[in-house]
Amino acid sequence: MDTGDPTAAIAAFYDDFGRRWAHGTSPLYEDWALGIARDPELLARLAALPRAKQQPNLVFASARWEGAAMSPYHAVRPWLLEHWDRIVATGADRTVQTNEANRCATWLPPLSGIDGPIALLEVGAAAGLCLFPDRYSVEYATPAGVQKVDPPDGPSDVMLTCTVDDEASVPERYPDVVWRRGIDLDPIDVSDADAVDWLANLIWPGPDHDARVARLRTAAAIAASDPPEIVRGDLLERVTDVAAAAPPDATLVVFHSAVLLYLDSAERRRFADIMAGLGAATGRRVVWLSNETMGTLDEIDAQVPPGTPTDHRFVQTWDARPIALAGQHGALYETAAFRS
Repeated sequence: MDTGDPTAAIAAFYDDFGRRWAHGTSPLYEDWALGIARDPELLARLAALPRAKQQPNLVFASARWEGAAMSPYHAVRPWLLEHWDRIVATGADRTVQTNEANRCATWLPPLSGIDGPIALLEVGAAAGLCLFPDRYSVEYATPAGVQKVDPPDGPSDVMLTCTVDDEASVPERYPDVVWRRGIDLDPIDVSDADAVDWLANLIWPGPDHDARVARLRTAAAIAASDPPEIVRGDLLERVTDVAAAAPPDATLVVFHSAVLLYLDSAERRRFADIMAGLGAATGRRVVWLSNETMGTLDEIDAQVPPGTPTDHRFVQTWDARPIALAGQHGALYETAAFRS
């Protein structure tokens, strides 16, 4: 029932963020989120912001950008109140964009199974760090031990790490990427130091995330040496024409991570329909790879076995068919639930 209190939904959102997403991976953000969920004054201030600017990732990153101490909520609360206008101003100018290169460790298993040259098109590409899966080394922790794979040109300065539940998931070869493009509402110039600093600032604090900062900066240096073209625009409006520019003799792979959650249900349906007809519309072979959370598309949720643990995991799909669970930051790749 609608209570008429606009802060109730915000409190529930922050409580869910703390208990379900930050719990066990970022103790500080868990504490901040649960603190705000029970703080009427902060909830009222959040309710005055546009909905897109209320999300914990943006508010917390903006607070850190402006100098908030990495202290428990009860200690940092007075600072938040005193500097609220600065936090809001930073949030108004910035967006949440996760560009986690380690997700490529979960893209390599399906990509390695595609024969011939591949054209990569990432929607929601940010700075495009995930457009270089063929240039990163990976250490896969398997039930039989650790297996390291390196790009054809030799070991990379970027080392990704991923735990897999099946040794067969470790790629035997790297994809032959001949073309790479991205689409984003607000593309990030990977050579812009301030932009890379903001990306690093968006990484959650906590021991599970500390290594991500160094990895992001090293991956950014690789991308800056061969900057990918990131097309500015709405993915619904641009994906077809950008896809049509890919080499016709290459398999076009359209992929994304945690992007569709920013669309409403009608927009998600429209995107799925576009992807279903993209091959016919562009006259080429298209593979649609997706890493998204449960609740994104009903027809995908229906294919996930009941009781499958999906917290901190994406459901990875190939042409809308679930094939694996992928850790939200690329640290896990599990296929057991979908093995026939």
